[in-house]
Amino acid sequence: MKQKMVVTERECKARLVPAGNSATIPEGEFVTITQDLGGNYTVTWRGNMYRIDGTDADAIGRKAQVLNFSEPEDGKVSEQQVWDALETIFDPEIPINLVSLGLIYKVSVNQDNGEVDIDMTLTAPGCGMGPVLVGDVEYRVALVPFVTAVNVELVFDPAWSREMMSEEAQLEAGLFF
Repeated sequence: MKQKMVVTERECKARLVPAGNSATIPEGEFVTITQDLGGNYTVTWRGNMYRIDGTDADAIGRKAQVLNFSEPEDGKVSEQQVWDALETIFDPEIPINLVSLGLIYKVSVNQDNGEVDIDMTLTAPGCGMGPVLVGDVEYRVALVPFVTAVNVELVFDPAWSREMMSEEAQLEAGLFF
């Protein structure tokens, strides 16, 4: 994608790359869109790089990604909806979702209090985008009805390998020969 300077159309939540710290970009600010892989946007603003979630894309003049989850009639968190939310989160460097990459090891839903615990890994232990990906998971899974808290733990045992990817993801990444 060619870099493009835009003006924010409204106040927008963002996360500092690679630290993952939350920030708010005010309305009327000039930002430069540098990347738009996987439905999220990487922008530069005031000399720093930030990631804007695709659900807030309208703030930079793009079509916002809408995540619609119907409320289960039983008033409980749907584990399938949690997995569906996870499938909307893409690795920032390759446009393949975290589930297909094999980065999500475990999802556990506590129906008594609505908390969701997720064990996930990174493609490399030293990945600088780890905090940003954790923030993506927390943000998107919190959109599932009846979720009250999302707890993400980064784990590195077992170590991630490309064999953990779905066949479709391996094909998309060019790893099938």
